[in-house]
Amino acid sequence: MYLNGKHITALVLVAILLLGLIYVKWVPDRYDITAPLDVTDTPTFVTPFKFKLMTTDACFASLDKAGVDYKRMVDRATGEGCGFYDAALVKQTTVPWTNPISLACPMAAALVMWELHDLQPAAEKQFGRRVAIIENYGSYACRNINNRSRGVRSQHATANALDISGFTLVGGEMVLVRRDWHGDGPEAKFLRKLHRSGCFYFNTALGPDYNNLHHDHFHFDQGAITACR
Repeated sequence: MYLNGKHITALVLVAILLLGLIYVKWVPDRYDITAPLDVTDTPTFVTPFKFKLMTTDACFASLDKAGVDYKRMVDRATGEGCGFYDAALVKQTTVPWTNPISLACPMAAALVMWELHDLQPAAEKQFGRRVAIIENYGSYACRNINNRSRGVRSQHATANALDISGFTLVGGEMVLVRRDWHGDGPEAKFLRKLHRSGCFYFNTALGPDYNNLHHDHFHFDQGAITACR
């Protein structure tokens, strides 16, 4: 049977349609870019795309499913280029915090995924214990990058960033960025692994090797700039 160009085009379209139906019906949701992000699912290569496509309602639904203790905040400006938009006051994610933190929802969702799939597994592997408390320097601050008097607003200005200074393990032992980053011990290996994994979940992940201003903490944010340093 002779197939002309129109027949071939029709067959290709049918094949694409069938493959699409197979993809939607049988591919697990964590691989399906059209399925809502579930922060409890194992991350895959499509996870970053799910973050970009995620709606506000879907974001808060993902926090609910993970059992995050939060209170949704009213959108409001707090200064020029500062404010809270689709944000929440987070009392506890999957781990208690030294203080409640205000975070934009996509930032909170990325944080929860990092905790579930990287932070706790890394702690159990390295120390045989889980992280009991996350130590932090806060999330929201109406200021410019690096606290400069002029320039671009920091992602902290819209609660789209978080500074983590260390971790308290079950049993009370502390692992601190300022003290334990350098060297070859288990604490340093643990911190370096967490910094590297942060580069997958957050658009920007900065640590002590970036500059002296970050000598004692990790800076994670979901801004437009991508950096892993």
